[in-house]
Amino acid sequence: MSSVAPNQPAFIDDYLAYLLARASHLISHEFHAVARRAGVSVLQWRVLATLADGKPRSVGAVALITLTPQSTLTRVADRMGEQGLLVRLDGSTDRRITQLQITPEGKKLAQRLVKQARLHEAAVLAPLGEAEAAALKRALHQLIALHAPAVVDN
Repeated sequence: MSSVAPNQPAFIDDYLAYLLARASHLISHEFHAVARRAGVSVLQWRVLATLADGKPRSVGAVALITLTPQSTLTRVADRMGEQGLLVRLDGSTDRRITQLQITPEGKKLAQRLVKQARLHEAAVLAPLGEAEAAALKRALHQLIALHAPAVVDN
């Protein structure tokens, strides 16, 4: 015996967390192919996008923004440093805090990928129209603000 009414979707098909995860997975997967063709992993792309503005950020902040455990991020940052894409800086007030900063070579790659990401985003949102796309982004920002810890960058 089914507890779902005949014309109602199954719980999972209308569950917010699943819908957000599924949309993210599908849309991200499309762009991740672009990143891989540029020779960077998904995590490297996220780090480049996070540091693309040139502002140094702590390893902890970058880990939080990229949705990555700090130990994993540290290993990836080491590889990216060896590739000349970023550098490590000692924290200005606390030497225990390591900052990451993009290099000119990393910035060039990041700018190219960010441009492609913006085009991909525009294509994804175009069917919604400008007003609905803006409303969707506002709603997502609100949900994130309500549920995410503050990103503190030392």
